[in-house]
Amino acid sequence: MVSLAACAIAPPHSSALAPPAASAAAAPAATPAPALTVAVALALTPAPLPAADLTAEAVDSAAQVTTTPAAVTAAASTPAPMQLAGLAPAQYADLFDRIRAGFRLEDPADSRAVDRELQWYASNPDYLQRAFGRADLYLYHIVTELERRGMPLELALLPVVESAFEPYAYSRARASGLWQFIPDTGSKYGLKQDWWYDGRRDIVESTRAALDYLASLHAEFDGDWLLAIAAYNCGEAMVERAVEANHAAGRPVSFWELWLPRETRAYVPKLLAMKRLVLDPEGYGLAFSPIPNQPYFVREPTDGQINLKLAAQIAGISPEELYELNPAFHRWATDPGGPYFLLLPVDAADVFGQNITQLSADQRLGVAHYSVKRGDSVASVARQFDTTVSVIRELNDMPTRGLSVGDDLRIPSAVTDLPAKVMLAAARVDGLVLLSSPTVKLNKTAVWTTPRVGGLMGLDLGVRFF
Repeated sequence: MVSLAACAIAPPHSSALAPPAASAAAAPAATPAPALTVAVALALTPAPLPAADLTAEAVDSAAQVTTTPAAVTAAASTPAPMQLAGLAPAQYADLFDRIRAGFRLEDPADSRAVDRELQWYASNPDYLQRAFGRADLYLYHIVTELERRGMPLELALLPVVESAFEPYAYSRARASGLWQFIPDTGSKYGLKQDWWYDGRRDIVESTRAALDYLASLHAEFDGDWLLAIAAYNCGEAMVERAVEANHAAGRPVSFWELWLPRETRAYVPKLLAMKRLVLDPEGYGLAFSPIPNQPYFVREPTDGQINLKLAAQIAGISPEELYELNPAFHRWATDPGGPYFLLLPVDAADVFGQNITQLSADQRLGVAHYSVKRGDSVASVARQFDTTVSVIRELNDMPTRGLSVGDDLRIPSAVTDLPAKVMLAAARVDGLVLLSSPTVKLNKTAVWTTPRVGGLMGLDLGVRFF
C-alpha cells in the first residue's frame, strides 16, 4: 500500500515584512524576492509565520504537469476509518468522506473500459500525488458549489481527468485551466480573457462556468449525467448526432451504446475509475491522506488594481502561492478593469485587508512618473526604463496614440520576477509560444523583467530557449 500525501504541498506563508525570529524554526521557506520600494514608510501589520515551501514549474499540458511531489511511502499503519454517510457537510472531518457521501453516478460493475482506466490510476500513484496535492487548495470550494446546486460530487473529481488540478494546464486545442475551457466556450460562459487576465484559469469563475455548462448539458440530455459529461468533453453536437443515430437504428440510447470519439469513450470511464479509487483506495493498495473539510481560501476585495508581488508581501505569503490561488492573472498586477478581489489563504486575509488600506494608488502598483520630453516615443521610454511598449501602453490606458511633450507617464518603478508558469501564460497571450514546436522565442515579453527561472525557460532577453 502507498500513501498519497494529498496535503504535502501546502504553500508557504513566508513574509517580507520582518516576521518574528521564531519563524526560523518553521519549515523551510522560499527564498524571499527583493521587497518592492514604495514612496513612504508604511506601518504594515505583521504577517503570519512561514510554513512549508512551494515550487511551481511551468507546464504545457496536464500530461506534463510537475510540481514538488508529495512523499510516497509504504503505509505503516491503518488509515483512519471513513466516517458514516448521511452527516451534514460540515460534520465531516475529511473532505474525501464528504465527497464519497455525495457520489450518485451510475457505474456499471462489468465495464472493461472503467477497469482499464482504474488499473492505470492505481499503477501511477505519482500522478495522483501531484493531482491531489494541488487539489488541496481548490477542492473544498468545488465540493461546496456542487452541493449548493445539488449536483453529483463525482464531478469534483473531473479536474483530475481534465488538468490534474493544474490551473496553468494548457492543451494543443488551446484549452486552459482546471476545467480546460477553450476560448470560445469560455467566452460563452462569461469568462473574461484579455491582456491581463484569463478567466478560464480563475478558480472561482471557471468553476462557476463549468458547473453552469454541465448543468445545461444535463438538462439537454434529459437528466443523463453520463451523456452530459461526454458532451463536456467532445461537445453537445457530437453527442446529439450519436443519440439521433441510435434512435434511428432502434438501438439503446446510453453512453455505453453510443458511437463517440475514442477520447470521449475513455473520458467518462476515467471519471468513474477515479470515483471507484476514491471510494475504496485500500482496495487498490492506496491510501489518501485526509484533506481538511474547511475552506483553504477566502475572497478579499482589492478595490482596484494592485501589484501582485506587493499583494503577496502585505498578505505575508509568497508570490508563488498568490499566483497559485489567482492563476487568472498572468501579469505583474491585477487587471485594471477587474475583477477587484484576490483569493487568499484564510489566515492571511485579515492582515492583507488591514495593510492594503494604507497604500496610495501609486504604491499599490509600484509605479513612478515620467514627464515626456521632445523626441521621446513609447518605445524609447520603454527602453529607458527597461520595460516594454505593451506595459507602458497598458499602464497608461493608451492602446494606440503616440506621446506629446509634457505627458505624465506612469512607468514601472520596481522590477518584478514572475513565476515561470505565469511567464509562460503571458507569453502565450503575446503570441510568443508555438504549440507545434518545443522552441520558445521570448524577447522582452510583457512583464517587467525576464529572469532566469529554474532552467526551464531560461529567459535572457532576445535569446532562443529550448
